[in-house]
Parts: sequence; C-alpha cells; structure tokens
Amino acid sequence: MIDTTFDRLVTNYQALSDWDDRFSFIIGLGKQLPIMDDSLKVEDRRVLGCMSRVWIDMESDFSLDEPLAFLADSDAAIVKGLIAILMVYFQDKTPMEVLKVDIETVFDQLELNQHLSPGRANGFHSMVKRIKQLCLQRVLQVQKGL
Repeated sequence: MIDTTFDRLVTNYQALSDWDDRFSFIIGLGKQLPIMDDSLKVEDRRVLGCMSRVWIDMESDFSLDEPLAFLADSDAAIVKGLIAILMVYFQDKTPMEVLKVDIETVFDQLELNQHLSPGRANGFHSMVKRIKQLCLQRVLQVQKGL
C-alpha cells in the first residue's frame, strides 16, 4: 500500500502549479504501487474501457467490515499513477463505502477533468466501475451466505 492519506496526496498535488509537475507526481505515485505478479494479469481481471491494459485483483472472500485492499497494474505509467490515486482514496473505505463513492469528487479535487484526455478519463472511470463491481459481487455473496 502507498504510505499516505488522500488528503495529504491532494495537498501535495495541489502545491504543484505546473501540469507537467503534476503529471510527474502522478507517475511517481504509480512507481510506488505494490508489484502485481504476472500470473494475476489475466483476461478476467482486465479492466475493459481503458486505452491501456489494466488489471485489478481482489480476493473473492474479503471482509465487508474491513478496509478494501486490491492489487492493480497497467502497462502505462500515467495509468499506474491513476491506479495509485484510487488505491490511496479507497484504502480506508469498506466495500459498502466504496459502493457509495462519487468519484467525481476525486476528479474535481485533482482537476483531472481539465487535463486528462477523454480516453484516460474514461479509463479512470472504468477502473472505479470495476472496483465497485467487485465490491457489489462480494456484498451479494455475503447476503446469500456464500
């Protein structure tokens, strides 16, 4: 896990006035991602809707009462940074809290709408959608007693 809070990430990010510096900051966050083993980079973990290849993995039996933890990786540096932002944002949230997240808040705080290409923005939203789908599947499994 990346050792920071979302508030600290936003503060450090917003202290950078130049967009080249902000993109470098995002790329630097991506370099801090935990390593995802290549054996986990399979089609059923791949995020559809991203321009680059992105994989997200969560254990199928994670607890609904504990903060979410997941592994993710991409073949693109900026996308790895966006994954890192999501990891930091979701790291203290339970699956039920994740399902209630309005990701536009993150987009607004980091002003990503103004500076990400439409394809990258779509990919960011696709990653969030995938994470929420995995959380919803787990909630439904628990409700059915599986």
